[in-house]
Parts: sequence; structure tokens; C-alpha cells
Amino acid sequence: MAEENKKNIVLGITGGIAAYKSAMLCSMFVRNGYEVKVVMTDNAQEFVTPLTFKTLSKNEVMTSLWNREVWRPGHVAWADWADLLVIAPATANILGKIANGIADDALSTLAICMKPSEIMVAPAMNPAMWNNVFVQKNVSVLKETGVNFCGPADGHVACGADGSGRMEEPQSIFAAIEKYFEK
Repeated sequence: MAEENKKNIVLGITGGIAAYKSAMLCSMFVRNGYEVKVVMTDNAQEFVTPLTFKTLSKNEVMTSLWNREVWRPGHVAWADWADLLVIAPATANILGKIANGIADDALSTLAICMKPSEIMVAPAMNPAMWNNVFVQKNVSVLKETGVNFCGPADGHVACGADGSGRMEEPQSIFAAIEKYFEK
């Protein structure tokens, strides 16, 4: 990517086993000239650590709304900075929060500061969860308001189930982001 076309991405990571794939996605962004900042939920930190993403992105990782060392709330500053918020994995929890305007942690609050068209989600959850009527209602709301979706894929998920709900592979998510920026 040419320097004048350099894009800023906030990578949001939620608490699903697919969070380990987000490290590869972050690395792909950096290798391809994107500037990357990472925001993690508390549950994401049960699967992967902020240090991994600090090392890969070469930027601080936001894990809380409560950074008292800066004058401007991080979620607002990062939303203004970002060209795109990519949430991978996007759990049922974060989809529901965004669809219903709930802002109770760093990631959901940052998402509410963004235009829906500036958000891309890569859902990841058990197939029964993905097919749940409430989750599908939230997905419909998000799609209707302009949130971009990459996946989910069909396949085997960590809990042993098969079906739709598997997070797309990092290469597929990266390709969807490249296509997004071609618009």
C-alpha cells in the first residue's frame, strides 16, 4: 500500500476462542502498510494477551475506558483516527451491544462512536448461537444500518459442533478489508 493511501484500522478483539487468529490478522495489517491499534474486551484477554498485540501493532492496546493519563477519552480519539473498525472475532455479545446501542466497555463504546459503514465484523460463535433468533435479529439490524460483515464460515468450531458460525480465516478477512478500501 502506498504511503499516501495508508489507512488506519482499529482491530477489536472479543472473547472467543477465535481470538488467537486475530494475531495473524494484526500482523497482516502491519506487513501491508496499515496503521493498527487494538482494543480488547476483558473476555478477549482470557484467550490472548495485550502484549501480543502491542508487539505486533507497535502501538498501545486499549483494554479499558479508564485511562486517566490522557485528556481526551480514548474511544472518541480512536474513533476519529480510524478509517475502519474491524471486530474479529465478533461474538454474539458484541453484535447485540452494537445493535442495541449498548456502550459498557472500551470496544462497544468505540463502536458506538463510529458510523455503521466504518465497522466490519467477523462473527465467531457456536452454530446454535449464530442461528438463534435474537442473534439473527441483531445481525439484521446491523446489516440494515450499514455494518459490513465478513462471514461467518461453515465448518467445525472449537466446541465440537459443525455448521455456520466459524470465524473466517484471517486471509479472507484481510481480502474483505482490501475490497472495502477499494470503494
